[in-house]
Amino acid sequence: MQLLMGKCLIISTTNDLLRLQYDNIVYITSDGNYSQFLLSGGDMRMVTVQLGQVERLIGSQLGIFGRLFIRIGKSLIINRDYIYYININQQRLELNDKVNQKYTVQASREALKQLKVVVEKENEGTQ
Repeated sequence: MQLLMGKCLIISTTNDLLRLQYDNIVYITSDGNYSQFLLSGGDMRMVTVQLGQVERLIGSQLGIFGRLFIRIGKSLIINRDYIYYININQQRLELNDKVNQKYTVQASREALKQLKVVVEKENEGTQ
């Protein structure tokens, strides 16, 4: 079981337990007390947990893999490995998963500007 440590995010509520491999999570959105996970391939799961709690669980459970996730605004956490296209003027972010399925989400211009800077800086460090 130690091999899986740090690779799965476990969300446990009174009635549910959700166990997700970090690299299958494309993004997480929130609506009040609910968080919805979009997984690679299009599967969606909703749990009764606020996004701030999910963000803390990512930090505490995923270790180094938690760095792949970035919060954009109040209601969205994305897996930066899936970033495909950022359009600041249209306030649009496209994510492309492992099976080449694309997902479009809306975000504020400011959030997308900051995300663009982060992605550009990461790319500079790898060249």
